[in-house]
Amino acid sequence: MAKTKTTEGAIRQKNKSLIFNAAKEEFVTFGFKGASIKRIAERAKIPRANIHYYFQDKTDLYQQLLSNIIEVWNRDYDTLNAEQDPKQALSAYIRAKVMHSKCDPNSSRIFASELIHGAPVLSEYLNSDFQIWLKNKVDVINTWISKGLIDKVNPHHLLFLIWSSTQHYADFNVQVLAGLNKDVMSDDDFEAVVASLTQIILKGCGIT
Repeated sequence: MAKTKTTEGAIRQKNKSLIFNAAKEEFVTFGFKGASIKRIAERAKIPRANIHYYFQDKTDLYQQLLSNIIEVWNRDYDTLNAEQDPKQALSAYIRAKVMHSKCDPNSSRIFASELIHGAPVLSEYLNSDFQIWLKNKVDVINTWISKGLIDKVNPHHLLFLIWSSTQHYADFNVQVLAGLNKDVMSDDDFEAVVASLTQIILKGCGIT
């Protein structure tokens, strides 16, 4: 029986997800230049030819991986809405970002590495779609300010603070573990991060 388009789409999505997960480990371990398609295939436990079926080369895989990371973030961690109560919205956003650092740290590390190296792949995105997305979130925060729901804070720096403080637990996890004198962070540790950052950031916004 011939495969339906729905079945083919599901298989394609499953295989690309498998490759993306393997590629994250490879790029985090060896960087873009040192990464190997051969090792990515070995990590994914699939033939190398399967990777070339979906991606032209390592550069194409890296570019699509970054696009996928951003797509997931915009879908799953985009909780700021002007109609929401700012306390609930910011609390949910902080929690989502911390839990992302817990559950998918490699995505954050790859994104951070891309930016540290001057964003050669993401420069167009940063100067187009990202700025539109950011303006929308700045407008949300300014709406809260105009309604007297939060103190008059700089919306850009509030967002930068949330991103840096939450992603720190992925990007600089080695330093965090050394500071906490632990081999690994537990679920309770991450809940403590959520509680601490939420308290500090909400209080800084004048939210009780």
